[in-house]
Amino acid sequence: MKRLRLELEYLFSGIAFYTRLPIPAWVPYSPDHLNKSRKYLPLIGLLVGAMGALTYSLSTLVLPGSVSVLLSMIATVFITGAFHEDGFADSCDGFGGGWKKEQILRIMKDSCIGTYGAIGLLLSLGLKYQLLLAIHQVSPDLVVLALLAGHSISRLMASVIMQCSVYVADLEKSKSSSVTSMRLSLSEMLYSVIPVIVLWLVLPVLWWSTIVPVIIVSFWLSHYFKKKIGGYTGDCLGAIQQISELTFYLSVVALL
Repeated sequence: MKRLRLELEYLFSGIAFYTRLPIPAWVPYSPDHLNKSRKYLPLIGLLVGAMGALTYSLSTLVLPGSVSVLLSMIATVFITGAFHEDGFADSCDGFGGGWKKEQILRIMKDSCIGTYGAIGLLLSLGLKYQLLLAIHQVSPDLVVLALLAGHSISRLMASVIMQCSVYVADLEKSKSSSVTSMRLSLSEMLYSVIPVIVLWLVLPVLWWSTIVPVIIVSFWLSHYFKKKIGGYTGDCLGAIQQISELTFYLSVVALL
């Protein structure tokens, strides 16, 4: 029971950090808990995807599919507080407007969104909408599967990059320091991989190949970040999550 309670504390700590969903009052705050919560990141993604899928499914009962797809996107952004979208926008500003490492990091720390971030966010959300709508036109059931898989696999890739690369921002000032200050053990990483594998088994067999472009794009981004700034920041992870999710939807639409 003690072990179960500890794992629940890890999970709830992650939910509190990565989403705006309420958690039980008995869950204590601890940097170690927050770090260990990373192993549940794909499971948290599955929860976010499930909320989006539920919103989509219920709204299709009374609304057109195009509206339902947009509502599902609004639901996931609301649940996460645009956590990953914000990181993606900051990354667009930083790498779009900065030349040297110091410039890039300084721009990404700026709380104001710039031209690169605004355009990047507009295009990424527009592309996500069009891709989900294209899947809807084939089958509404496939949209549910796509949302569940897209949100979980993209967060797994962010966690894998954290495991393989180096955090380069100021740990003392960064709000992400608690989840980037140490690597997880192999057994802890299995907590991340297993939910995705189980989910993958219920996807159409043809979709299994989508993992290849998702991995390629994620590690290419990691290589690009390492080349530019020597590793990754929390904003870079947001960009990896968003672009990995888009890559998955793109691959699904290409297969369909």
